[in-house]
Order: sequence, then structure tokens, then C-alpha cells
Amino acid sequence: MKEQSLKVAVIGAGMAGLLAARELKREGHRVIVFEKTSRLGGTWVYDPRVETDPLGLDPSRKIVHSSMYSSLRVNLPRRLMGFLDYPFLKKQDGDTREFPGHREVLRYLEDFARDFWLVELIRFEHEVVRVERVNGVSHEWIVEWRTREGESEEEEVFEAVIVCNGHHTEPRIAEFPVLYYATGMDTWPGVQIHSHNYRTPEPFKNKIVVLIGNGPSAHDILREISSVAKEVHQALRASDVHFKKLENRNNIWQHPVIERTDEDGKVIFQDGSFVCADIIIHCTGYKYHFPFLRTNGIVNVDDNCVGPLYKHVFPPYLAPWLSFVGLPYRAVPTLIIELQSRWLAKVLSGKLALPCEEEMASSVEELYQHMNESGRPKHHTHQLQQNKFDYENWLVNQLGLPPLEDWREQLYFYALKKIPSDAGDDYRDWDTWDINQWIQE
Repeated sequence: MKEQSLKVAVIGAGMAGLLAARELKREGHRVIVFEKTSRLGGTWVYDPRVETDPLGLDPSRKIVHSSMYSSLRVNLPRRLMGFLDYPFLKKQDGDTREFPGHREVLRYLEDFARDFWLVELIRFEHEVVRVERVNGVSHEWIVEWRTREGESEEEEVFEAVIVCNGHHTEPRIAEFPVLYYATGMDTWPGVQIHSHNYRTPEPFKNKIVVLIGNGPSAHDILREISSVAKEVHQALRASDVHFKKLENRNNIWQHPVIERTDEDGKVIFQDGSFVCADIIIHCTGYKYHFPFLRTNGIVNVDDNCVGPLYKHVFPPYLAPWLSFVGLPYRAVPTLIIELQSRWLAKVLSGKLALPCEEEMASSVEELYQHMNESGRPKHHTHQLQQNKFDYENWLVNQLGLPPLEDWREQLYFYALKKIPSDAGDDYRDWDTWDINQWIQE
């Protein structure tokens, strides 16, 4: 296959965009990174501002990109967060904890961008508003952007586009949006926010709070607000959940999911238990959202699944000229992002080949069918928590890299077992332990 150098647009200068840019640059491609904010780092840039619509339902709201809360720490050891050839080392003048805070991750990304000369590739304060094929059929793409609100748009033609803008700006409400209205939350009189707009616990002082969700952010926020709130009631979707007070906390209760809410402020759970609450916090995740992308329906978001995508990266009928990096979640995405970036950069350069369109499309359909037969909803397509290593090893094989070290899988699953199922002591404070001992157990 003939090797080639392409003009490539990368959308987003977060972790995915930076890794994609580094790998494209290594392969000799001509890269421009579009970043709508004034800083690199994506979701790792903390912003104390919150949106005017705290639930994120108003499409005309002023978007605040960051979902960081002030106290956020990584939820897996730092050695799993680093890149293959650029480890996430402890620095004496930084946050040396094994589970550092978000500021240390941002510093790591800034150092990475500086050391690999990526900053000069980034066009800051350039918001992409349209990505569309030239004449609707060409393998060339128009990328249209604006630099400030109200200014006229400009455009440029690229030979390939890589979407790396993440999905942490479009909140998903009440697990599934229909439940928000079915339970009467749209007329409930209390305060409601999505975790995207949570920053500090102070606004919850002496309040009775209902928290929906059971993910890592839900655990963090639950633990943090319980130190100031009067009561915290966590609504869980698991089938075996029943009303109980947590043994290790004086003011935290667990309930099954919300059955309905009343206009008098009452929140009723499926088992009949209820509470008169002041605030509901939705820790219910995010939606994939690409308002700038125009593909005439070839790529769409259906039930929060971006597709069809071959191996979570390439749309079969637009490959390799359009691709996505960083969609998988709940899977320590750092290594996945790095391997995806290396793979697509080599595909674009002509060093690696993709299957034919029909074969890629068939592979995607087989995945959907397998998920359906195993009872997994489509919105779990990009959730790779349990089979992330199969996917990483597939990418490693495509790239001809040495097999991944065993300690990665051992440490990952060891750490997963330590993530609590309630609001107990923070397992991340055990970082006086020798990580190597964790691997041996």
C-alpha cells in the first residue's frame, strides 16, 4: 500500500485530541487541532462556573465545558493513567498521591503537549460548527469554525477529520430521559441539578438531598455532601436494593429507583419509602453529542450509541476519512485512546489496511446482535469495563506491538474490587500501600 501524508483536522484538545495529534504527527501527517476554549486539557480543566440551566435541558443555555468538581481525584492508580511511552510520574512539587487530583492530570497533559511540540498545532478559541463532506460525496471534508460568538464563520478543507470532543457536556437525566417526565420530576418544586454542575458541597448544607446514580462520581459526591447535608438518600437501579440506612454513616440511606415525585416536594421510591427532599442530584452520566457533524445519516447517535463504527473508531462507509477517538468509557480510556490513535494514524498513512466496507459493516451488525442476544442495551456499546483488555489486545495485535504487561490487568481488577459499593472510607486514601503488593495479592 502506498504511504501518504494527509492534511488532518482533529476536533478537541483534550486527552484524546492530544494523543491523536501526537500519533498523526509521528506518521508525517499535517495536523491542525481545533479547541473551542483557551486551554488544552478538555474535561480535565476545572471551571468553577456552572450552567444557567443546572439540569442541562435547555439547548440555548450557555455551555460550561468542564464537569470537574473541585475535589475530584482519579479513581484508578496513576500508573494506569499514563501513556505507554510517557508515564504519569510523581513530581516533588506536585500531587504525589497514587490517586492524584484533577489538577495533576491537567499538568501531566500540559507537560505531554509541551514535550511533543503539540501546542503549536492547536488553534485555541476555535469552535467547530460544521463538518461535512465536500459536495456530499468527496473524501475531502469542510471544517467550519468560529472564533467568537457573533463573528462570521470561516472554513477550510481537510482530507481527514478525527472527532475527539468527548461527551461530558451533554448531561443525561434520570437514567433515561423518559423517566424524568414519567416520575413527575418536571413539575417537582425542589432544586434539581446534574452532576455536570456540581462543584463543592457547601450549597447542600443542612439540606435533604436525593442522589440518583451509583457510578464513581455518584460515590464521590455522596461522600462529600454527606459531611454537610442533613440527610442524603441514594436511589439505585440494582434489582436487589432495598431501603436501608448505611451502617457506617449516620445520615445516608439507600433506596430503589424513584417511582414518582409529588408537587408537595415528596419523592416516593419503588418500595413505597419516601422523603420530603430539598434537592435532587442526577449523577446519571452523559450523552454523546456531535452537533457539528453532518453525514446525511451515515453516522448517528441512537440510544447513546455512536454508530455504526468499526471497532469504536471508523464508520464503515466513511472510513478512513472520518474517525472517532475516545468513545469507550468505564474502561481506563487512557491506553485505549493511545492505541486507537496509533492505529488510525497508521491507517491514514497507508501502513495498515482496513477490511472492506461490507466486512466492517457486518462486524458492527454482529456486535449489535450479540449485545441484543445477551440482553445488553445498545447504550452499553461503548462500555468496555469488563472486556477492555480483549479490545486493547486486539489493537496491540493490529499495531504489531509487544503484548501488554500482565500487571495492567491485575492492577485494574484489583482496584475495581476496592471501589466501594457504599459511602465507606475512600479507598484512594490507602495509597501508602505499595502498588506492587497489590499486584501480588
